[in-house]
Amino acid sequence: MTQNHGSLIRIARENGKSVETEPLNLGERVRELRKARKWTLEQAATQAGLARSTLSKIENGQMSPTYDALKKLAVGLEISVPQLFTPPQRDKINGRMAVTKAGTGAHQATVTYEHELLAETLTKKQMLPYRARIRARNVEEFDGWVRHDGEEFLYVLTGVIRLYTEFYEPIEMRRGDSAYYDATMGHNVVSVSEEDATILWVTSLV
Repeated sequence: MTQNHGSLIRIARENGKSVETEPLNLGERVRELRKARKWTLEQAATQAGLARSTLSKIENGQMSPTYDALKKLAVGLEISVPQLFTPPQRDKINGRMAVTKAGTGAHQATVTYEHELLAETLTKKQMLPYRARIRARNVEEFDGWVRHDGEEFLYVLTGVIRLYTEFYEPIEMRRGDSAYYDATMGHNVVSVSEEDATILWVTSLV
């Protein structure tokens, strides 16, 4: 069955529902992804678990792949199925970058924490990364729960901490341990080390 590039492609989902999307040329997209990996047709077909002739027909627009074939292609190319239909928006790349040398971040101290804000020069960030020295030794040192919008990732750099959260039992965490949690849930961190513990915090700004 020949694919009409001007028409909608209907992808049958595993749950029986279908979604219609206005795609780019699927065959060209698959060929572009294959060549970006410097794979031959044989290599790509092997990776995807498809016959070489099947992949060739897909690339040449001579076949509309089933959802099962699309899944195999996506797995073989190490991308998601939607990415087969949505190439990167190159015009949206802004190339922003900020480097913060050790100890040069902006410092903000509180009674319980000492924060070093990282990548401070970037505006309109999607994430707020900061390094924190945990001064608190007891949860009673906090004036109630800390809570804010977004999600948060915590990674222990040095020492031992205890993570208190509103809905879970306290968790003791050591160097290399991490936690990802809903920041609207009350949370506090104390150091149970002899020295102040240090952690990396990354908060989503949504």
